[in-house]
Amino acid sequence: MRKMNKVFSLLLAPMLVFGLTACQASGETAGSADSQPSSASVGNTTESAETEEDTEQSKILVAYFSATGHTRPIAETIAELTGADLFEIVPADPYTDEDLNYSNDNCRANQEQNDSSVRPEIADKVENMDNYDVVLIGHPIWWGQEPRIMDTFMESYDFSGKTLVNFCTSGGSGIATSTEHLKALSPDADWLDGHRFETGADEKTIQEWLDELNIPSPDQK
Repeated sequence: MRKMNKVFSLLLAPMLVFGLTACQASGETAGSADSQPSSASVGNTTESAETEEDTEQSKILVAYFSATGHTRPIAETIAELTGADLFEIVPADPYTDEDLNYSNDNCRANQEQNDSSVRPEIADKVENMDNYDVVLIGHPIWWGQEPRIMDTFMESYDFSGKTLVNFCTSGGSGIATSTEHLKALSPDADWLDGHRFETGADEKTIQEWLDELNIPSPDQK
């Protein structure tokens, strides 16, 4: 009996050693994989993220002023169809309903339109204007021309060499006068034909205009 126990012990010892070694090897492999990722893996992930960010960066900006909300949906649709960034031109001193009471000759909007030197202050600015190649500029028509705050916007940046195009919302007045004024404030830009939209213009109408301008949609970039 003592001899059998001795033989059993001799057979069991190698098995215990083998099992312990296998567990240690398995533990080291799992630990190194979870807590110590290779530098090559980290580098590839970073490079991929930077490449994706560069690809998604827009080169088109839609900047718009919408005092009563008619121009905003047009601008938002243009931005969606072109994959452009969107910037709202917000006055530092917001317009009230009384400011926009056009039947009152002394209302703020009428006083501003009667003085071509007025430049209403804008609350924010486009911090990265140099990044954009194409800028679409939207606004309503006030007494046949652009609101003076649009002149403030044009004089706030150097648009030389950029492609510019303006669009407006109006019940009847055309866009020609505002285009002439805006071009005069940035004569070194490449101006494309502007367009007047009626309030509530649908996506199809807007897309047809963009097609004429040859501005690509996101899936064409």
